Amino acid sequence: MEFGLLGPFEARHDGKLVELGSRRQERCILAVLLLDIGRLVTTDRLIDLLWNGRPPASARGAVHTYIGRLRTSLAPYRVRITTRGDGYLVEADGHRVDAAEFSRLVDRAAATTDPAERVRLLDRALELRRGPLLADTADGELRERLHGPLEERRLTGVELRAEARLTLGQHARVVTELSALVGRHPTREQLVATLMTALYRGERQADALRLYRRTRRKLVDDLGVEPGNRLREVHRRILRADHRLERTGRPVYEVRVRGESLPWSVGGHPALEFCNTLAGWGHEPPMPGAEWLRGYRTLAVWTGHVGLADDVAVSRLIHLAERDPAQATAALDEARALRARLYACLTDPTDRRAFDDVARYAEDAAKVLVFRRDADGRGRWCPDLAAGLRLPVHAAAWSAAELLADPRRLTVRVCPDERCGWLFLDESGLRRWCSLATCGRSPGDAPCRSA
Repeated sequence: MEFGLLGPFEARHDGKLVELGSRRQERCILAVLLLDIGRLVTTDRLIDLLWNGRPPASARGAVHTYIGRLRTSLAPYRVRITTRGDGYLVEADGHRVDAAEFSRLVDRAAATTDPAERVRLLDRALELRRGPLLADTADGELRERLHGPLEERRLTGVELRAEARLTLGQHARVVTELSALVGRHPTREQLVATLMTALYRGERQADALRLYRRTRRKLVDDLGVEPGNRLREVHRRILRADHRLERTGRPVYEVRVRGESLPWSVGGHPALEFCNTLAGWGHEPPMPGAEWLRGYRTLAVWTGHVGLADDVAVSRLIHLAERDPAQATAALDEARALRARLYACLTDPTDRRAFDDVARYAEDAAKVLVFRRDADGRGRWCPDLAAGLRLPVHAAAWSAAELLADPRRLTVRVCPDERCGWLFLDESGLRRWCSLATCGRSPGDAPCRSA
């Protein structure tokens, strides 16, 4: 069966429209379950959403009644609503939900490196939207509460498609697609930076600079922050007529090392930069484009970029990975597991289990350390090449141990932007954001919390 949520609620069986739910509340409950198809939704969440936090005393019984009616109307189409604990889920069973299909397409687009394929996938994803989420079913308050993650993915998809179009040399189309959207999201810096680049490539330098001034004024007046690194860098390049802004074939904002895309350095310590190879910590599922370490080669290049390995070691790791891709994948998975435990340890000092996990990695790394002389004459501990493909894991673990033993560990902060969550050192105690260009969403956001 096919369900449409990205616009008026629709249910189709064999291509024909099917009427489901005699009451709006029933369709709302079904829609909420379909937005998380295959995953449990608690009764408390259903009650909270259906009555906007103001439920009547009979709410739990009403939900039970609505679920019973939905089961009856869905049974002929083999759509099953299962009760598990204190909640319900719609079994996936091959049913198609446009919201889930949209998310899958955006994720696939974020994972591909082919700009033409990225545009094709995102065109398919964005065409699924027929209007506001549940346009004829949810009221404004419910829609606002439900559409946040989908709207974020939509904007991310638009950004990814615009960057891919720039890569393909389609700057005029980017200007057309982004101009109105930037007007609705004037502090979304990645959108602004992409539009500025497109304007510059279309020989509209003055318009690009005016857009920067408007955006900066909006950020300062509304949020009390200056533009982030990415936006400032685009501005500087436009002022200098930097030829790099005119290049097609690669995104403007990425840090490129040995042909690999690496995240901007904002943490101030290699162990923090290691955690910052994932964006949007806490998002489930992860946001499109959140994962920077998409392959072992990127992990090896990143290890050299932050100074945890020299060029000889990086070249050796890339060679070994080409010879043994299965072991390289295993090492990459291990690095990601260490990263998750380190992030938990740094963001929650009371998490003893996470600390112990990181400690075990560090103790394992200590067994393969050698003391070597750097080019500047100083000595330092680093993993021996004999560690093979696990060298980046050992290097990151040893760097983590050094940070955890350093008094500066007490100055680690977490960026509060939900799309970020990156870690950085703040010995001044004054910074709110990590300086990534997308950070600083609204004046009501909580200040950056201490880790």
